[in-house]
Amino acid sequence: MYAVLDKDTIKNEILPHLSVAKRGFQSKSSLIEVINAILYKLKTGCQWEYLPVKELFSGKVLKYGAVFHHYNKWSKKGEWKSLWLQLLDKHRSELDMSSVDLDGSHTPAIRGGEEVGYQGRKKRKTTNALYLTDRKGLPLAMSVPKSGEHHDTHNIVAVMQNMMEDMAKANIRTDGLFLNADAGFDCAALRSVLKSYGIVSNICINKRNGTTNDSIVLDELLYRERYSIERTNAWMDSFRTILNRFDTTLRNWESWNYIAFSVMLLRKCARKRKV
Repeated sequence: MYAVLDKDTIKNEILPHLSVAKRGFQSKSSLIEVINAILYKLKTGCQWEYLPVKELFSGKVLKYGAVFHHYNKWSKKGEWKSLWLQLLDKHRSELDMSSVDLDGSHTPAIRGGEEVGYQGRKKRKTTNALYLTDRKGLPLAMSVPKSGEHHDTHNIVAVMQNMMEDMAKANIRTDGLFLNADAGFDCAALRSVLKSYGIVSNICINKRNGTTNDSIVLDELLYRERYSIERTNAWMDSFRTILNRFDTTLRNWESWNYIAFSVMLLRKCARKRKV
């Protein structure tokens, strides 16, 4: 059976950050295998009822509903996001903060749900979220998803403040950072809020805005490095559960993203150890 992460990584890096029942009902199956089943669902995109539980569990076989119960319990408590932030803090040395990239992504919402709206460019209902990545393409922060009819700079000040707060929880400093973003993010509000955090904006100038401020400079050489966030999008698309949104609750949809971020970071660390 394909494993997204090896059991030692799940045991040492993921399980310690998730709550385990100390009294009352306790799972008779290995929680390592429960997490592995959740990761299998993330990677393959299969429906919960089609999880190959007999192949995923070596001891007592849980029904798919029990696996979902664990995932949903940790999601309700916000533990998937907490896990990712703690992993970011622990593995900060793996990050390349020579510059960071900001971009938005519209995900088709197949079943509707919270924060879903029609996006004309995609010609379908979507959910939109902003992602901030390091130079290697590893995710650093994700905005609270919003309905697809909103453009990327909608309520951008509050969005960036929330993302910066998450980075602070992972003890990632922002002062002196260079941030790349495409012309869709060229607005005074974004430049202003980034400056307040000591971040240098390297945003492509949108000529349709009629910008005439000669003090705004674009470093073309640095801007060419922005391709790394497109690589991040390709990595994210490899997790079939988040390629299209089937979750109707925003909480569970965000949780899948945070689990994917954690897997990407842990895989990066594992490759470095092998080298």
